Amino acid sequence: MFIQPTSASDASITLNLKRLFVLRNIVIICYLSMTAFASIKLHMHIPLLALLVVISVYGAINLISWLRLRHRPTIAINTFFLQLLIDVAVLTAMLYLSGGSTNPFVSLLLLPLVIVATTAPRNYAWGMAVITIACYTLLMFFFTPLHSMGDHQSGDFNQHIVGMWFSFLLAVGLIVFFVVKLADSLREREHTLAEAREKALRDEHLVSLGTFAAGAAHELGTPLATMAVITKELQNDLADKPEMTTQTKLLREQIERCKQTLTQISARAGQSRAEGGEPQPLDSYLNDVLQQWRLMRPEVTLQPQWRGTQPAPQLVVDDTLSQALTSILNNAADASPQQIEIIGEWNNEQLQLEINDRGAGLDQAALTSAGTAFFTTKKEGQGLGLFLAHAVIERLGGNISINNRAGGGATVKIQIPLKPLIVSSR
Repeated sequence: MFIQPTSASDASITLNLKRLFVLRNIVIICYLSMTAFASIKLHMHIPLLALLVVISVYGAINLISWLRLRHRPTIAINTFFLQLLIDVAVLTAMLYLSGGSTNPFVSLLLLPLVIVATTAPRNYAWGMAVITIACYTLLMFFFTPLHSMGDHQSGDFNQHIVGMWFSFLLAVGLIVFFVVKLADSLREREHTLAEAREKALRDEHLVSLGTFAAGAAHELGTPLATMAVITKELQNDLADKPEMTTQTKLLREQIERCKQTLTQISARAGQSRAEGGEPQPLDSYLNDVLQQWRLMRPEVTLQPQWRGTQPAPQLVVDDTLSQALTSILNNAADASPQQIEIIGEWNNEQLQLEINDRGAGLDQAALTSAGTAFFTTKKEGQGLGLFLAHAVIERLGGNISINNRAGGGATVKIQIPLKPLIVSSR
């Protein structure tokens, strides 16, 4: 009934607290019924007025708590724990007035512990365990005896009471150990399910983007072909002006690169690996990526540093990885237009890349949200480059982290296992 994973402030805690209020109403009815039964039917000499006062106060607390908390969407775990402490205090008072540890209903002290153990983090369960054990222990020495129990407070019956205490202690230990383990497992499962849902949502974004990219590639082919023809004619017309020829040549190279990219998108839409690609040494692949990137950003100074085993592993590399690295390099260049640096280290098992810029860095909100879909810090950005880079690297079994540098700027660290890409593993 109460086994649900929770966090420190979560809607499920509110639901559990509402269930607790309903349970309290049942308990209050049971208290009144048992008090009336003991007094009228069994003719026990119990402090009837004191018991009715405790039950009334308990009912008033339950009503006030319900009115105060019913409109709050989320409840802090501390508030939920405090409400359960009230239950323990009321039950202890009821037991004190009706036989203490000799009352057969003393095991009801386990109920708040079970609720805490299945709905709250481990520390709260241990805290409730200590409190309930302390209450039970006090009820062994301080209580109002029932008249039918007055003649049995010595000898074998005292041993029976001590045995009940040890039994209670054992039950507390078992609940804390096993139920807390179960609750931890449920919380871990919920966390895993949340990650799976997030991954499914991300994959849905990727499928949508892939479909859109294939359509865009088809639509952009004609305008790019027209631009290529016009720039070729301009280059021929301006052959006698060297300064203009250089610019038109650069423009043609950029258009050709766009056409090549669109051709790859159209040809590989729906694929995730460059099947049938030629094996290539890792360092050669990285140099090719940088060479292609320099055509796009010739104004940025980039000095690579490669540190790895030689000869470098032979890979057949996914084209999308090249696009992911290009996107990260573009982000670094946007933040630091003058100079960026890239450091690569590898062995036969793993590739580690570090891309550093000297820009303004990122605030905490940007560090937290970086890599999520449609989040960007650029005025004209769309928030897709880093999102796709994250998706590509994680699909290859790697990970990517973004942090601020001590000397200013940001650093992106990438780790990629090479086993799926090494030729011998294919």
